[in-house]
Amino acid sequence: MACLPNMVVMAPSDEAKLMHMVAIAVVIDDRPSCFRFPRGNKIGVSVPLNNKGTPLEGKGKILKQGNIVAILGLGSVVHQFLQPVQMFKPVDISVTVVDARFCKPLDTNLIKLLAKEHKFLLTVEEGSIGGFGSYVSDFLSLTGILD
Repeated sequence: MACLPNMVVMAPSDEAKLMHMVAIAVVIDDRPSCFRFPRGNKIGVSVPLNNKGTPLEGKGKILKQGNIVAILGLGSVVHQFLQPVQMFKPVDISVTVVDARFCKPLDTNLIKLLAKEHKFLLTVEEGSIGGFGSYVSDFLSLTGILD
């Protein structure tokens, strides 16, 4: 879907974010939008009853701040990295975990910041080849940040 012009592609990391992204899709009236959430996958966060969600800003969110490695996750895989990154503390590897939330448009300011402030930038997403990671890599190559 991200190859379609002007398409907004969202990937919520949990049920609550999905609720908010549905609210975003409702208010977008000038271009197509979609969100991907793997069938059967749920994190188990509570969602308030009768809450229709609040449209989120189209930006990623830093969940844990570090300075050596940045993991930029898209979708429900984000939660899989919050606990395991603690194992790097004893060896002084500080890890940032980011919920990218949007595949398109990319949060280019956040990606630039992560690339400049970290030695390593990893992208992680569910079962996709040539998806979010390719978009981030292409962006970094085109801007010369990877040089």
